[in-house]
Amino acid sequence: MKTPSPDGAGGGAERGRAGPGRDLSPLLAGAATAVGTAGAALALTGSGSPLRGPCTLFFLLFAPAAAIAAALWGLDLYGRVLTSLAGAVVLDMLVAQGMLAVHHWSVRGGVVAVAVISLLLLLSVLPRGEYRSRKNSHN
Repeated sequence: MKTPSPDGAGGGAERGRAGPGRDLSPLLAGAATAVGTAGAALALTGSGSPLRGPCTLFFLLFAPAAAIAAALWGLDLYGRVLTSLAGAVVLDMLVAQGMLAVHHWSVRGGVVAVAVISLLLLLSVLPRGEYRSRKNSHN
């Protein structure tokens, strides 16, 4: 087992190596977006596909969780994941409860409501991130 040298030169060849499995996070983010988009599309079109349920459920958890995670960028990874998933469940429950309270429950309406709320939350975070990137570029 190699230990890195104090000047940081010991592990450079290992870290700089490119190859399969090096960084899969962009690929996983793209796959999650594709599955979530497919779930929303299947729910909105009323498709009879057996993938409609799981993909729609994934969308209902992924869309608000991604928006909440973007808002909580300063937390460490595990705190952000746990908080964003809990927030997504809470948002889904509040949308369902609100729709049931006004007697307008529908799957399509729920998907649209969660998508709009998630998009608004994500759009409210973007100006703050743009400000941070401008501030860091001037330093």
